Amino acid sequence: MTRTPHEGFSLRRLRALCIKETKQILRDPSSLLIAVLLPVVLLFIFGFGISLDTNRLSLGIVLEDQGVEAQRFAAVAAGSPYITPRFARTRAELATPMAEGALRGLIVIPPDFGARLAAGDGSARIQVLTDGSEPNTANFVASYAQGLFESWLHARADARGLSADPPVSLEPRYWFNPSTESRNFLIPGSIAVVMTIIGALLTSLVVAREWERGTMEALLATPVRRAELLLSKALPYYGLGLIAMAVCVVIAVVLMHVPLRGSIAMLFVATSLFLGSVLGIGLLLSTLTRNQFNAALAALNAAFLPAVMLSGLIFEISSMPAFVQAVTLIVPARYFVTVMQTLFQAGDIAAILLPNLLFLLVSALFWLGLTARRTRMRLDG
Repeated sequence: MTRTPHEGFSLRRLRALCIKETKQILRDPSSLLIAVLLPVVLLFIFGFGISLDTNRLSLGIVLEDQGVEAQRFAAVAAGSPYITPRFARTRAELATPMAEGALRGLIVIPPDFGARLAAGDGSARIQVLTDGSEPNTANFVASYAQGLFESWLHARADARGLSADPPVSLEPRYWFNPSTESRNFLIPGSIAVVMTIIGALLTSLVVAREWERGTMEALLATPVRRAELLLSKALPYYGLGLIAMAVCVVIAVVLMHVPLRGSIAMLFVATSLFLGSVLGIGLLLSTLTRNQFNAALAALNAAFLPAVMLSGLIFEISSMPAFVQAVTLIVPARYFVTVMQTLFQAGDIAAILLPNLLFLLVSALFWLGLTARRTRMRLDG
């Protein structure tokens, strides 16, 4: 079939196609659920279900010394808000719970603890045994045990009118996230995952759906141009993405009390550039596969999984092998996660935001341009 020559780009046709696509979105419950309900569910999972903080550790305290000083130290450990203690007189009593994972570590107070402490020569020691199957938790156990011991020594010295202060006193101060809650950087980063789902997963279905339903043939018989077709598919989902972003920000700030220190204007710019990338990826996959099931699987592997695994949201990029670090350079979510965490925790820091926004701009132009190049307005593809 030969297409008759017609005028170039038409805003009238674009408007009509956008209205058609918007009506299809409103009539499709799955799209609305993914765009509105899924962000809420994911944010609550990331905010309340996932935490990198270790606030309550189950520790065994072995009192091989039953003296007064050992009992006082055990009382301090029992009063810690970060530890759930389990007391015993021998290590053998707690060996099985330790092996089964019920306890994350043991604090052993040796039989000569009181005598060495009374000698005053600094030879009093406690032993800390940790479950090394989880290295991060083991480090937490060691740090908490050391902190407990030091706090107890200070309290003991104060009660005796002595000074236990070291020559240098360190007072740590945490910038940008003073409460050191992992939620404050997990939530902004998880918004990038939500935007990836809305942008890539939903748009990966739109062109494929036209081919499966047979409506693409009807569109190709009209004077519609390639740019009009692609923009009509992208613009409604761009608006849907902005709505989802607004919902995410309200939930993060109002319900989860995550501070937003950056400007709304910068947030809008970053979101628009990132949506350009993920919309381009989704449309490209939809154009190439022409099958909704295959397009959804491709979007899951090409956009969603890299956004979770390779963006730096959960796993530190600098700790990855060099080859994997190189792969993360082409993942748009890497830059968006950095932008979101900076806007929420630090504010409009130009030295961080501008380079990442530039990468997002290049990524958006690349993916949208590649989609336009690979889109064929012919039945033979």
